[in-house]
Amino acid sequence: MIIPEKNLMKLANGSDVRGVAIEGVADEPVTLSTDAANVIASGFLDFLADKTGKKKKDLRIAVGHDSRLSAGDLKKAVLNALTAAGVVAVDCGLASTPAMFMSIVFPETKMDGSIMITASHLPYNRNGLKFFTKDGGVEHDEVIAILKNASRNPVVEGDLTKVQKYDLIERYGHHLRKKIRQALGGENEPLKGMHIVVDAGNGAGGFFATQVLSRLGANTSGSVFLEPDGHFPNHIPNPENKQAMAAIKKAVLDSRADLGLIFDTDVDRMSAVLKNGKEISRNALIAMMAAILAPDYPGSTIITDSVTSDELTIFLEKELGLKHLRYMRGYKNVIDECIRQNKAGTVSPLAIETSGHGALSENYYLDDGAYLAVKLLIAAAKAKAKGKKLSDLVAKLGEPVEGQEFRLKIKGEEDFRGYGNDVLQKFEERAQAAGIKIAKPSYEGVRLVFPDGWALLRMSLHDPNMPLNVESRKAGGVEVIADKVKELLTGFTSLDMSVFEK
Repeated sequence: MIIPEKNLMKLANGSDVRGVAIEGVADEPVTLSTDAANVIASGFLDFLADKTGKKKKDLRIAVGHDSRLSAGDLKKAVLNALTAAGVVAVDCGLASTPAMFMSIVFPETKMDGSIMITASHLPYNRNGLKFFTKDGGVEHDEVIAILKNASRNPVVEGDLTKVQKYDLIERYGHHLRKKIRQALGGENEPLKGMHIVVDAGNGAGGFFATQVLSRLGANTSGSVFLEPDGHFPNHIPNPENKQAMAAIKKAVLDSRADLGLIFDTDVDRMSAVLKNGKEISRNALIAMMAAILAPDYPGSTIITDSVTSDELTIFLEKELGLKHLRYMRGYKNVIDECIRQNKAGTVSPLAIETSGHGALSENYYLDDGAYLAVKLLIAAAKAKAKGKKLSDLVAKLGEPVEGQEFRLKIKGEEDFRGYGNDVLQKFEERAQAAGIKIAKPSYEGVRLVFPDGWALLRMSLHDPNMPLNVESRKAGGVEVIADKVKELLTGFTSLDMSVFEK
């Protein structure tokens, strides 16, 4: 059986593959079937053989998954394709996305490539595939190449008795524990006396409480939703979700913990909550990580996505003596820019989105929520030893008084991206004619600067809509700025302006 290329291409989602894997939700048809997963795995083998110059039978491929209900069936389909091709196929079971990349790095495993079965924080009926090589996660154009390869491969059945098993998350936990012990003087239980709670959202992150924190001596009582459950019954496993952040805040306050950590489903993102219930997410997470890194990378450049606040820029540049580069949204975009900056000679230790995706140059440019948590824990332990608080690092970070995102849908335009780009061009021209300052350089969309705030209009990465982010330093300012933006968008009949209705 061959699956048409056009069907497979619909699964492309930035730098990975995503689709509906389970029937029964809002009449959504299954698009990521086991047959599709099978041929896509074969397509990845073709891609990897070309990239490495190795014969397929000489390749070593690791496969892992998060807690999603469809993971078992999709994994079986992938492993069938791998064993049919004669590669060494290793089943890593429940794992995190960063751990799957590290299977290529660890000397005990030394994989040529890896596949993570996950759809991050999307609803439980969705699933997807992420691919890694020694160079990190694949790029969008490489996903397209994998899917084209897949369309030329038939569905195959291999020999699952040949699949090897490896407890990768145990090895990964050891790696993280070692980092913390080394940074805190080599003691076996350097976190003894610290009370830290974890919210894994019923995803794959529960190991951080049991295999990292507890083994380092931390008290993890009060941790919540550590058990893997692909129904995600308690809240969306997403640090950007208000209900999720409310859950970890409650866990911290109820247990009187020193710190709370929350991960997304596959543990490539995280946020935190301090002892007093203050959230360390979005701008605050970026500021915290930058403050931790600043002493080791003085004067360096922090790469963020485009929707960060002016107050963050002031903190990074005035308080920490760093430089701030706002780049395009999309965690791969931000990471790739960080890599480019370092290759060009500009020291950039951190690429991080407001979503909680954060990658450090010292950690293979890997967006790794658990590694960010490790850096926070080390800083917290050092602060405690000096009689200080972790919050002291960001005490001087300002916050906007108001902030809101509007999503303007583009209706009835087949070439919605072309239409959106035309809107942006005319929007910028109208703003200039009105004497409104435009932030330069702007790597994404058009950012307008007002006396008491800013507005950024851009194209969505994948969908037919134009997100508009607005922030103000005074009460009522968002409405004033949004009204001005609405005036500048007059006449674009395919833009849904109803989002501005009060």
